[in-house]
Amino acid sequence: MSLIAQHPYIKIERKVTSFEQFEIEHDRIIYLYNDKVVTQYREFPIKVVMDFSFREIANQGGILYLHTLQGVYTYIVKSSPKDFITAYRAYFK
Repeated sequence: MSLIAQHPYIKIERKVTSFEQFEIEHDRIIYLYNDKVVTQYREFPIKVVMDFSFREIANQGGILYLHTLQGVYTYIVKSSPKDFITAYRAYFK
């Protein structure tokens, strides 16, 4: 298991109390290994990963899409994951 690439993403947790609503931003990292993709709570064997794509949102980051045989998983990113996606495609396509 060797690390090929990694990219930071965020998870936004919304808290609601009886007086207010606020957001907590959690910093996380998605890792691309030669045999799997690993996030905070999920692990995808590389054989089920079909591709990655990215959609920019208002020049403030965007959404990284992980396309798998089980469905599409989304991750909010603050910077372009272009190098991460390029590394995946160079290694596995």
